[in-house]
Amino acid sequence: MRLGTIAMRGATGLADSGVPGSEIAVRPPVSTRIIDPMTADPAAARRSLEALALGDAFGERWFPLFRAPQQAAAEIRSRRTPHEPDWHWTDDTAMALAVVGVLERYGEVLQTELARAFAAGHAADPGRGYGYGMHQLLPELRAHPDRWPQLTTALFGGQGSLGNGAAMRVAPLGAWFHADLGRVREQAERSARVTHAHPEGVAGAVAVAVAAALSARGELALRAVADATPDSAVREGLGRAAALDPGTAPWRAADLLGNGQRIRADDTVPFALWCAARHPGDLSAALWATAEGLGDVDTTCAIAGGVVGARTGTDAAPEGWLRRREALPAAGEPPMQ
Repeated sequence: MRLGTIAMRGATGLADSGVPGSEIAVRPPVSTRIIDPMTADPAAARRSLEALALGDAFGERWFPLFRAPQQAAAEIRSRRTPHEPDWHWTDDTAMALAVVGVLERYGEVLQTELARAFAAGHAADPGRGYGYGMHQLLPELRAHPDRWPQLTTALFGGQGSLGNGAAMRVAPLGAWFHADLGRVREQAERSARVTHAHPEGVAGAVAVAVAAALSARGELALRAVADATPDSAVREGLGRAAALDPGTAPWRAADLLGNGQRIRADDTVPFALWCAARHPGDLSAALWATAEGLGDVDTTCAIAGGVVGARTGTDAAPEGWLRRREALPAAGEPPMQ
């Protein structure tokens, strides 16, 4: 999420929060929980995470911070790869790393531990492009991770956040639990409520997680995603997306469905998933199509990338993209150091 924020990042890719020790993630004791290979697929989650990060870093290149809108639109239409040698990922990936880290440690979403992980990632590098609400919430969660229900509900005048932040980070969770769609929905909701108490924020996360699960199974279909999404504006948007003519140009689909400009889940998720469903086996094509919509383009590309990547991974992505994208921690390593 980059709209309305300015990223400040040093040569190392990390920004000092000013809090002593904040450059090191606070990690709880290692869990003895056993991950059931019949219901969990860590490899699919890692595929999704790598593709989410690629989409995030690729999408960020098109923001006005780096390119004027007309230049960005022209370069996207001509499929001109951004020339910068280093593509940094943003808060979308930082928070997805926290989700995957909790799953790898515990095998499921433990909400207080997820709150702790989100807060540690923010403290380690608050310049990743976090939105206003997260800049308010995450420092409070660092001090009081067990108070996440009260702190999250208090956002935005007591309504909670209906933003796209819970959706942008959740695709790897859907890939992890893809064998059981009921489990996908339940765990996605648990992950969302740590930061997004509003039903629309939760619905966006459920929709993306279900899409990633279906993608990992080779069954991605917008109507099936809509049917599994709670009654909401997000679900209504997915219905409109499913009804769009397959030949619709991506920029036109963004006009009709939203492109994340409003930072709301219902303004972001339908278009991102429409792009993913349009190119379910081609990650780079899905990302180019998503980028055509501009708007909150790092987040729409992160969502589309995470969903398609649950099936494809990044093996077929252009080598130049992979070389430019900022590396991720290896499985089992702390997400922020």
